[in-house]
Amino acid sequence: MNAMNILKQLMNQASGSQPGTGGGTDINRMVGNLASQFGGGGSGGSGSGGIDVKSLLGGGAVGLMLGSKRGRNMGGKALKYGALAGVGVLAWKAYQNYQAQSSGPVADNARQGQPLEQLQGSAQDQRGLEILQAMIMAARADGHVDANERALLTQEIEKLGPDDELHAWIQQQFDAPLDANALARSADSPQASREIYIVSAVMIDDQNPMERAWLDQLANALTLEPALARELEKQVQVAAGV
Repeated sequence: MNAMNILKQLMNQASGSQPGTGGGTDINRMVGNLASQFGGGGSGGSGSGGIDVKSLLGGGAVGLMLGSKRGRNMGGKALKYGALAGVGVLAWKAYQNYQAQSSGPVADNARQGQPLEQLQGSAQDQRGLEILQAMIMAARADGHVDANERALLTQEIEKLGPDDELHAWIQQQFDAPLDANALARSADSPQASREIYIVSAVMIDDQNPMERAWLDQLANALTLEPALARELEKQVQVAAGV
């Protein structure tokens, strides 16, 4: 399945390089720093730390997932969606901050798994599926994806060119029950769990009780420490310059 190709296009929809479009974190710089930590170059999965708000509000698959067609007040919240372009590096930074503040034993980084931007080949494709699944479930968390909206979203995703296998998989995600435990089981590493959570935090409106409840349920299913979950959400805000 061409999952990473689709995910990268979705990330590009959520990110931009226009001057003055916000973004408090230089994602490209962070990816470069991360690459030096892991001894390799980035795989091209990330974009700019800014956000092209005009493109986002204009529609596209990400715009529909984020609920712009439901009349959600995007306002300043739109800025945080640029974090989608650096989900792996932001999740890793949150983990580092959490470890620095923790009084417990230092975890073995080698067992944490690599960030999305550092993965290659089938490992990156698998992580891409996990993140796409998290995005779709978060988009459904408020229970308002009706048949018409699903048709519109499917149409926008089709424009991105999914292969037949991925197309069928995406439709299955819309039909599947909202199950935080099932999503958590798909995580292939602790880093994957953090990325699943951070992309979900990006997608939801935490002022919506149903969406906030979904995020809390997911944190529990992923067995994230409350302090780590807070740090992951903080990184979303930092990336938005909030």
